[in-house]
Amino acid sequence: MNLLLLFGLVTTSFCLELKNVPVRFDSFQVYRVTPRTLEQLEILKNWMDFLAEKYSNVVTSMVGGRAYEGREIRGVKISFGPGRKGVFIEGGIHVREWIGPATVTYILNELVNSDNATVRAIAESQCGGRRDNRMEFVSELIQTVIGGADGDECSLNFAGSAPFSEIEIKSLSEFIDGIADTLDVFLTFHSYQQLLLIPFGHTGLEVPENNEELHRIGKAAADSLRVRYGTIYDVDNIPNTWFNLTSGTSIDWALGRHRNIRIVYAYELRDTGRYGFLLPPDQIIPTGEETLDSLVRMIDEADGS
Repeated sequence: MNLLLLFGLVTTSFCLELKNVPVRFDSFQVYRVTPRTLEQLEILKNWMDFLAEKYSNVVTSMVGGRAYEGREIRGVKISFGPGRKGVFIEGGIHVREWIGPATVTYILNELVNSDNATVRAIAESQCGGRRDNRMEFVSELIQTVIGGADGDECSLNFAGSAPFSEIEIKSLSEFIDGIADTLDVFLTFHSYQQLLLIPFGHTGLEVPENNEELHRIGKAAADSLRVRYGTIYDVDNIPNTWFNLTSGTSIDWALGRHRNIRIVYAYELRDTGRYGFLLPPDQIIPTGEETLDSLVRMIDEADGS
């Protein structure tokens, strides 16, 4: 299975701070998250431009739309050749779940810079995704909020006033629509609870046609994730976890609208509640490492299916 790599940059009010790192750097170190600091966002954008310049034969900059404040939704496409199917990764839809975009950024860096032979093999034969923020994918499949979201605009779980009511999500959905026929894998990164979630969550009744395959691949990925630090992830369909029903998730929308996308998961990253959304910065790199381990196993298992 040959895939196209595509990543994008979150435009959220929480962003990663890089300290003592020049714009042009070969090693990537993430230290902490600061609220409402756009300077760090610019550093990440410059870094992505640098990747496109340094690895111009495989990395291409892109703009996926504009945020509510007018900022560009920036991205990077990684491709080692034409005609490759795609893995689409997004993280940062929920602004307080900052470990998501941090992890996706770590994965991106490793895919272009890692000396690990296994990671290089995956990078050169597979592909990845993009990230964005604001509200939910309350899709045309789900016109009312059923669970896991709120109609109260003051709630942290506000689903939006209508499907794709926020410009960032509308832009992202339109972008996915435009490349969906090239995709084989769709992954989204959230926190927290250490779960690998399988659709569908909006009714609790429907499961994917390849549900057994998704369970098998997901459990293999969780096994590989556990090896490095002993971190345990549960793997199941959304209604069988503590989430119960969830309305408007990107994985439900992606698989419900584009049935050709075969492998669809949502990661709920570290931890299980000790720190919750305030995961300490010293867990960023370990989270990235173990998640990449699982992603490599997932792609390898999917390739063999």
